[in-house]
Amino acid sequence: MDAGLEREVEAARRAALAAGKILLRHYRRGSYKVGSKGYDNPVTTADLEADRTIKGMLTRAFPDYGWLSEETADTSDRLTRRRVWIVDPLDGTKEFIKGIPEFCVAIALVERTAPILGITYNPVKDEMFWAARGMGCHLNDVTVRVTRTRVLKRARVLASRSETARGEWEVYHGVLRFSPTGSVAYKLALVAGGKADATFSRTPKNEWDIAAGAALVTEAGGMMTDIRGRAMRFNQKRTVRSGMIASNGLLHEALVKAASMQTDGG
Repeated sequence: MDAGLEREVEAARRAALAAGKILLRHYRRGSYKVGSKGYDNPVTTADLEADRTIKGMLTRAFPDYGWLSEETADTSDRLTRRRVWIVDPLDGTKEFIKGIPEFCVAIALVERTAPILGITYNPVKDEMFWAARGMGCHLNDVTVRVTRTRVLKRARVLASRSETARGEWEVYHGVLRFSPTGSVAYKLALVAGGKADATFSRTPKNEWDIAAGAALVTEAGGMMTDIRGRAMRFNQKRTVRSGMIASNGLLHEALVKAASMQTDGG
């Protein structure tokens, strides 16, 4: 166990719970306004309020750590820090707006490009997935592990709701069983928790979408790479990654091949 991370875990869990209460209040009351950051990229006042709360709590507790969040203007200062918080205060904004309980708070701590702590909290279901280096992965108070499924056709793979709606998963019919699910951070947590075998996406992802999930999946005994099976590094100058694959590890090689079907035209 990395005793040096116990304080960080406790602070991140408290911040996730506080942000979750904000999201839940807005979700149930509908007391939020919706804006846009670009095509098919909504943002709500709930996102922004949760972001301010998390940032305030974590930067006060750890003033020497860097900060990267979807809802905060980025600066190059984080690139000089040994440890950096990477946060999405509301991953699954479209599900949040539609009333689908598949959204979450995602908080990661990265040390020298490697995620060493991950918190993913679904406030509607009161599911707190958390992990830190050497501490294992947990769902609330229960230790969890990835599945042991070895055959791709028997695997349950979580797919993006948006991608399936656009028909991007049609090529995988007959190759694997997939279930449309909201929020990439939540999908990664479900894989880490053994509630699904894998998830992948060819759509570009930002670090705040996947950093917490990377820590969860790794500590749960699984594997996460980019879409071509290469190792991922975080707290990079350019925050966008060209897709990702997360699995129980046993399925990873087969998933890398399957994910290439769209690229290869197969």
